[in-house]
Parts: sequence; C-alpha cells; structure tokens
Amino acid sequence: MASVSKVSILDYFNIVFEGENGKIESNCKACGTRIQAKRSVTSNFVTHLKRKHQAMYDDFVKRKDMKREGYSTASLHGFSASGGNSRCSVAEGAEGGGLTKFVRHDPRQALITEAIVKMIVTDLQPVSIVENQGFRELLQLLEPRYSPECQHYIQNLLLSAYTYQAQLATHQALASAHALSLSLDLWSGSPAAKSGYLGVTCHFLTADWQMRSALLACLPLTDGSCGNRVLSDFDQVCHCHGVSGKAFCVVADTYLVATTPKSHSLPGFLFPCPDGHKDSLDKCGPVGGEGLGNSLGNGGEAAECSDLWEQGLGVGRVDCFSRTLEQCVREGLRSCSQLSPTLAKAACFYNYITSAVPPEKLTQVFDGPVMTPGGPGNTPLTAKDWAAQLKVLRQLLDSVELLEEMSAPGELTLVGSERVLLRELADTLEPFSEAWEMVHGDSDRHVSISLALPCVLGLQKHLSEMSTPNCPSLLAGFSQVLDSWLAPILEEPFYIVATILDPQFKLTWSSNPDWHKQVLLEEFSKHSPSSCGPAETHTDLSPQAPQTPPAPSPSQAPSLLRPCRLFSFIKQRPATQAKSLEQELQAYVCEEPTDEEALQYWRRRSVDFPLLAQVAKKALTVPAYGTVVGSIFASADRCLWPDRGRVVPKNLETLIYLKANYKLLWT
Repeated sequence: MASVSKVSILDYFNIVFEGENGKIESNCKACGTRIQAKRSVTSNFVTHLKRKHQAMYDDFVKRKDMKREGYSTASLHGFSASGGNSRCSVAEGAEGGGLTKFVRHDPRQALITEAIVKMIVTDLQPVSIVENQGFRELLQLLEPRYSPECQHYIQNLLLSAYTYQAQLATHQALASAHALSLSLDLWSGSPAAKSGYLGVTCHFLTADWQMRSALLACLPLTDGSCGNRVLSDFDQVCHCHGVSGKAFCVVADTYLVATTPKSHSLPGFLFPCPDGHKDSLDKCGPVGGEGLGNSLGNGGEAAECSDLWEQGLGVGRVDCFSRTLEQCVREGLRSCSQLSPTLAKAACFYNYITSAVPPEKLTQVFDGPVMTPGGPGNTPLTAKDWAAQLKVLRQLLDSVELLEEMSAPGELTLVGSERVLLRELADTLEPFSEAWEMVHGDSDRHVSISLALPCVLGLQKHLSEMSTPNCPSLLAGFSQVLDSWLAPILEEPFYIVATILDPQFKLTWSSNPDWHKQVLLEEFSKHSPSSCGPAETHTDLSPQAPQTPPAPSPSQAPSLLRPCRLFSFIKQRPATQAKSLEQELQAYVCEEPTDEEALQYWRRRSVDFPLLAQVAKKALTVPAYGTVVGSIFASADRCLWPDRGRVVPKNLETLIYLKANYKLLWT
C-alpha cells in the first residue's frame, strides 16, 4: 500500500495566530478571509471552502478520498479474496476494523458531527443521546465509516467552541452597530420549579440598515434570585458586551416579575389534551413561570419589585407590546364570567364533531389540522393560544349547520342564544386577533414598535362602534382593560416618535399634528449625543449632521478645480445649506405615506433626511413582538415537561444560547 501524505484543511489557510487551548486565527489563501476557531473544530474552514471556493473544496475532498482509498483498498481486497460477498465485507469491516473509519479532521466526519450538534441544539436534546445504542446503530447504517464522537467531546469541546464563535461574532457585530435596543426575558420550566433562566437579547442595526438580533447571554437563575440579582446579572451582561449605556430602549415586562401569568386560552374553550397534561395546561404560564415569579415578587413585595424594576432599567424601559396585548385580552375575557359556560359547551361540540365526522369532511370547514383527542395537533401550545382558538371558533360558527348535518342530529347542538353570544365574542376579538397576527408577522422579519400606537387607535375605534346587546359586560370589560393597559401608549413620546418615523403612518393618524411634531423635536434633543441648548437643538445635534464645508484656499484647491479659461463657462455652484430638523420633518410629513418597509425607506432616504434618520435608526430597532429566546423558552417548556419523564439536558442554557444564535453560526 502506497503511503499517502497527511491531508489537512489547514493546508488551504495561513495561520497567523495560535493561542491557548488550541485557538487559532487564519486567513484563507484564496480570499484572505479571517477565520477564528479551535484547531480541533475544523468545520468552519470546510464550510468556508465549500461556500466560497468550490474548486479548492473539490480538490480537498479528492485528496482526502485518495488518502482513504490508499488505506481501505487493501482491506477490502482482502475480504474479496477470501470469498466473502461485498455486502458482508463492508458490514464486517465496519465492525472489525477492516473498513477504514474517518479520522476526526476528515471533512465528511466533521460535517456529520456538526449536523449532530445542530440536531441537539435545534431540538434541545441532551448530549447523552450520542451514547444511545439506537442512535449509534442508525449512524452505522447511514455511514459505516463515521466514527461516533463521545458525549464528553461534544459537551466540553464542540459546544464550548461554538459558544465561543457565537460570542466572537456577536462582539464583532456590535462593535460596528449604529443603533441597538435590548430585550430581557425570564422563564422557569414548570410551576414546581424553583429555578429559571434570564435571557438578554440585543436588536441592532448594521451600517446598511439591516436589522439583526443576537442573544447576548442565557443565565441560570436559582431559587434565591431576586430582583436585585436579575438586574445585577443584566448589567454584567451589558458591560461584558460593551453595550452599557448605548441601548435606546430596554424591553422588559414589569408584570412578569411581579405576578404569575396564567394560560392564554379562551376561558372554557380547551381542546382535548394528552393524558397527564391537563392539569399542567391550567397551571403553567409562559415566560416568567410560577416558580421564578414567586421568587422575584409575591404578595406585598410585588409593588416594591416593580419599582425596583423601573429604577434599575431606567426611563428607557417599555413593556413588550405583544405581551401587553395578550394580557389585555386575558383580562378582558376574565371580566366576563358569562362567557365560560358557553365556551365550554362550544368546546364540547367541537370535540364531539371531530370524533364523529371523518377528517376528510372536516377539511371543508377548518383550514388547519383538526385537533382530535389524542391526535398530533394536541399540543399544549395550541391549546393555550387564544388567537388560534378564536380562528377555530369563528370557522365553527360559520359552518355550524353543516357540521350538525355531518354528525348525528340532536346529539349535541348549539342553540340560537349561544350562537349569538359566541358571535359577539368573535366579532369583539376579531381586531385583537388582527393586531396579534400583524405584530407577530413573519419570524424572519423584524416588526417595529411603530405598529403599537396605530393598533391601539384601531382597537379604540372598534370598541366605540361595537355593540354587544346579549353580553354588555364583554364590551364594558374590554373597554376598561384597553384604557388601563394600552391607552397610555397614546401619550408616550417613544411610541409617538416611532410611529411618525414609520413611512406608512407618518402623521396621518394624528388628531393634533403640531403637538406630535413638537414631541418628536423634544425627543430628538434627549437622545442626541450633543448637549446643545434649546435654541440650538435643531441644528447641530448630531455629529453626522451635514455641514457646509469651508471653501478651500487657492493653495489647497486641487489643480482641476482652479479657475481657468477652459472651464470659465461653469458657474460657481452655491454652497448647500444644511436643513434643520424642523425643515426635514416638514418635508418628510408632506410626502405621501408609502407601504415601503420602514428600514428600507430610511436606507434610501437617509441622505435626504439625515437628522430624522438618526432618530429612526434608534426608534425602529425596538421590536413589537417577543424575542427569539422567548419562543425558545416556550418550546423548552413543551419539550422538557417535568412529568413526561424527559431528561433535562445538562447546561440547558448553553443549548438555548446556541439555538437562539443559530443563524449567526450556521447561515
């Protein structure tokens, strides 16, 4: 067997620095791109070649294949010469060592290992899954040459290496961020849990007006965690990432600290749930679960904890609009006790028809998958989602006669008064569900807080025109809750500024444009880095504000710009005068509103409105919807339900951190 020289992916890179624990920095020989990683984790180098330099990658794979063939040909030939068939030879070779296994730095080995890590992170699986016999047999069947990695290697080396890479990428991105905001999330895994996690997410704007989000840290919280401890951890995270004092706004819900959120379902309208989870649905809340909520503030300590929250996070703190909207719906439904019995009967009717009517007929009525007892659609999240339940209820009411004909007549029906009451509920909540879906939007698209104020105005108009003669307490309850929870948004300068700077709204919603313009001007002076007085507020507030450059002296002027007879026909151009903020604002609001996405609009018009653009950069970074880590917390709540016998992954906070920063690492 001819010897084959060692083939390494690092042959295609120039190593410029090598530190402790195998950390290296190298430049690609083809394009000079700097890549930082550990010597033991070469997947970044392989991925770079595969994506950017296909010819070099093909050459690398070819060299590796030649090396493998040099070792494996003799072994396979030995099996063939002995008379064994090829099928048995491969199988026996894999078991007995006849078939050459991949070495750790082989590109195929590295890619498979990386795929396993991605699976563990995406599904929040315990790393111990790689030691399971069934999992290893599956790997053996799919790729006999793969050498299974041990739990210790993935847990202590790979996950820590990916965490380091995510932290490094985040630091580099934030160093050049033009504006940023922060979100703070709390979560505990179950009502009985006395520990939880703190997530700090940064939303920032790049130089080309692209929104990015990154989870800065996911920290475990113990039973002894209090409001001071949470604020201390939050400050430490901000300091470590260099964002202390730079955030335009901090999104953090006060009620998540002071109280325990309950389920999100319509009262009484619960789909059948898998056995053993019915009690958990009513007890377990979303972000900021019961155990952590009690440890951070309970009873008489709630007001004190709320004040501490406000003082610790400063005047730039706002509640997450989507969670406030959800809380508003919850409180409005709770104020009308008349609904619960009727909704419970509607749920029984739905459960009855889904068990009595064939699924192919039910698709004529319901858009999504039908949730039957014990069916795959029976997830706790779906059962607690009031918006999804409202959609099912509306479809149920629209086709109730057809559904009664499909099922056995007379078994279970909704009488006329019940249908009218449910219709009033659906009509009352319809704009709330529209606002909910609008704010949630596409998970890959940033939804700005500029939607909040117009949504509140729309909800107020809807309730003022609505009539519920069969359930007057429903309308009265929602009107009162709306005034308490959402109406203050209309007076908050932060929301006013964000809405004005959204090109689809501008001042078209305003009943007092002059006052709202003044609010924007005052807010600009607060958030401007300049400390000019009121008389100078709207001229030299921003260091990037355009200024008329001084005319160069003849000795300093380039030779082509000097007066000469050849160019005597060119008239001297008047110097461009910088516009004040009032002039920019007047020109901006005089333009017709546009449906263009807000950040794309300001990317295009930042040259025309440089002062307004500086404010827009900050105000539009604040999200109206919860963070990615909030969704991951909810996913972990479902996947890691304590009474399901699931093993909670070790260092769950590391998996949550990598899952939240998945795009930062693997896109």
